[in-house]
Amino acid sequence: MTDNFMPHNIKIKKILIVDDHPILRQGIKRVLEKEKDLVICGEASSANEAMDNINRDKPDIAIIDITLSGNVNGIELIRSIKERFPEIYSLVLSMHSESIYAERAIKSGARGYIMKEDASKNIISAVRTVLNDELYLSGELSKKLLDKFIHKTKDSSLSIETLSNREFEIYQLVGNGFSTKEIANKLGLSIYTIESHKKNIKEKLRIKDSSELTRNAIQWVIMHHK
Repeated sequence: MTDNFMPHNIKIKKILIVDDHPILRQGIKRVLEKEKDLVICGEASSANEAMDNINRDKPDIAIIDITLSGNVNGIELIRSIKERFPEIYSLVLSMHSESIYAERAIKSGARGYIMKEDASKNIISAVRTVLNDELYLSGELSKKLLDKFIHKTKDSSLSIETLSNREFEIYQLVGNGFSTKEIANKLGLSIYTIESHKKNIKEKLRIKDSSELTRNAIQWVIMHHK
């Protein structure tokens, strides 16, 4: 039996890799293609490219980064896939801490979350877990979500979780020192739209003015980034 032998009863699973770094895509591709039943059917750097690929090739699973080229992030892409192609699984592979984004990703339709620093040793296990229709999360995150489910926050109206995905994205950018104009340019949106989102953020978090919003956002970023 040669290395190229493929038993007839093995079902091939197609994978789409969505990440704006070509080198990262190639690295993940090399790891996954060592598995005889996993094939990479396409690569994309933006949400638009990803949806074009999904329409064309119908992958079984899409591995998606949070940060993508264009003005649609990975969370919104996952939501679109869930709505339009509910049979296709999504797995997040990101450099962003799972403590910040994983819960939002899961709520948007992702079936797993893996950090890029763990990809080389865990990506195959993560993919197979998700393809088996199971949730892939680290032990630490699983415990956090369980604790959160058991112990509801006393005043959820003031929680960051009340922000929409776009509002949350803008809140983080404010906390990282970006001006309204810079955020608009970065996200491909108008200044008016950004100001409207910031107004909603202030209302939801009961923040009285832009200065307090900036202080609040900076403190949040410092607390949640090591």
